[in-house]
Amino acid sequence: MAQLDSVLACLDLNLDRSVERLFELMRLKSISTDPDYAGECRKTAEWLAGDLSAIGFSARVADSAGHPMVIAHHAGPSGVAGRVPHVLFYGHYDVQPVDPIELWDTEPFSPALKTMPDGTRRIVGRGSADDKGQLMTFVEACRAYIAETGSLPCRVTIFLEGEEESGSPSLLPFLDAHREELSADVALICDTNMWDRDTPAISTGLRGLVGEEVVVRAADKDLHSGYFGGAAANPIRILSKIIGDLHDADGRVTLPGFYDGVEELPDDVRTIWDELGFDEAAFLGQVGLSVPAGERGRTVLEQVWARPTAEVNGIEGGYTGKGFKTVIAAEAFAKISFRLVFSQDPARIRESFRAFVRERLPADCSVEFHEHGGSPAIQLPFDSAVLRTAREALSDEWPKPAVMIGMGGSIPVVGEFKRRLGMGSLLVGFGLGDDRIHSPNEKYELSSYAKGQRSWARILDAIGRDGVA
Repeated sequence: MAQLDSVLACLDLNLDRSVERLFELMRLKSISTDPDYAGECRKTAEWLAGDLSAIGFSARVADSAGHPMVIAHHAGPSGVAGRVPHVLFYGHYDVQPVDPIELWDTEPFSPALKTMPDGTRRIVGRGSADDKGQLMTFVEACRAYIAETGSLPCRVTIFLEGEEESGSPSLLPFLDAHREELSADVALICDTNMWDRDTPAISTGLRGLVGEEVVVRAADKDLHSGYFGGAAANPIRILSKIIGDLHDADGRVTLPGFYDGVEELPDDVRTIWDELGFDEAAFLGQVGLSVPAGERGRTVLEQVWARPTAEVNGIEGGYTGKGFKTVIAAEAFAKISFRLVFSQDPARIRESFRAFVRERLPADCSVEFHEHGGSPAIQLPFDSAVLRTAREALSDEWPKPAVMIGMGGSIPVVGEFKRRLGMGSLLVGFGLGDDRIHSPNEKYELSSYAKGQRSWARILDAIGRDGVA
């Protein structure tokens, strides 16, 4: 414990320096979905590899078919009898686009510390919570541990992706090509949330994901709505009608076979969730809403953790600039995501959606589809040894004991680690529900950053002592 205490003291003493390192990382505009930022993505990977090398890792930038990855290794303690536990830490350095830029209170890539009226402090800027701030909690824990003890309590491999926010198109072949190098006893993933600002959480369930972009075309050019209005097919109206047909009056998705593989929430899981004391009104109220809009008769936690969804993430067509232009657009497109649960099959959902669109397409119109990732849902075991170890370590750090929760989002790499590397995952993150990830004014609480570092130091120390079996 004396060794751990010195590591924790080192983290506290150097918090300001760690914040500045995070700011350096956040200033890099690593927007993976926009080709114009490819150079920034590479700079970010190089910055991370350099930082990890400086603290004692063997680190490198590894090229992929798309943006580069970062791989780093540390052998852990020397002279230890028996097998040393080996963990793989996964994070992603790429970030979402910043649009709409006019809604930001500060420049997105000029990070800053902001003091709130209640005295709390937060880190603001793109990537603060998703995922640069989160991944740096682990890096800083390693930095302090090595500085104080000369080593780490277990073998550590760090794997940082550069395409998570753009569907991870290069991930699967990269995992296959580096299977031996990336395999470990367990993966540690820090891209999730706490239950509240005083209660750490381990996420045991993730919804799957299917992403689709659909383009509907009619005339061979934009048309004058006076000359052709009423006679010409209007792709915006056609696509809007198709999207409107995706849900019934009770909020259920109408795709044929959509609910195949969807089970009712088990009673024991429902009991755990009921004991969390979730405030539905506060959850919606923090974003200016009050009425749950999902499936009728389901609780909000069910809707976001255990029920499948279909959501329109973007739609465009025709003239969208300032002023007014009377045209009938030649094409319209929409980006649609499906969140999946239990054993829903992503491939069948994609096929069903495409058939659904084609069946509703009138004469003189064509449709084109673009795939944007797909992965099944994940359910992690509640009784694993590493989960118990992490839960105890987190409970030692935070004011309230750690809880086990579901998660509405999707982290496809969790399933791929299991399928391709034969490795389970532990999902521990320090974000909060109001961090505004993917939105303007993204932020990360300074307490999350500081205590996240201390939490990872405790978890690594416990894994080195107790193992993961």
